[in-house]
Amino acid sequence: MMMDETEFWGLVDSAREAADGDPEDQSDLLVEQLSRLDPDAVLDFARHFEARSNRAYRWDVWGAAWVLLGGVSDDAFEAFRYWLIGQGREIFEGALHDPDALAELLEDFDEQVDGDCEDLGYAADEAYERLTGAPLPELGLPPTPREPVGEPLDFESEAVLAERYPRLWERFRA
Repeated sequence: MMMDETEFWGLVDSAREAADGDPEDQSDLLVEQLSRLDPDAVLDFARHFEARSNRAYRWDVWGAAWVLLGGVSDDAFEAFRYWLIGQGREIFEGALHDPDALAELLEDFDEQVDGDCEDLGYAADEAYERLTGAPLPELGLPPTPREPVGEPLDFESEAVLAERYPRLWERFRA
């Protein structure tokens, strides 16, 4: 039986709640949860996760990450997307609908801890390897686009960022 979107988000949410919001603990707990499933369910989880990471590979989401973290490299943006998925469906979908809405969606945000969770992106790989002794196979999804979707922004311009993300700018940079 395939894992549906509700089950996917349920696993993400239960790991986050059990970790009390700590992204690294959330990753470890997610590996534990996934390791109790069968390998096909872990593959389904990995597909859901990767598809969402690809959906969030957008210039406007990158700009929001830039404001929140005060600058974000390509690798750091990937870790931000993983972290964003880890925040759960409401925050993830809200951020994709309107990245500036993260100003309201995020209750707390500590740029030393939040906005970065590379390990979350590898939880399914680790669980699959524990279960099967083999690396996670190819997921059969379209590859991540070479460039983020949408209009590029001048991340180096505070004026551009303040105008594009007025609520985030006000809360996190002003």
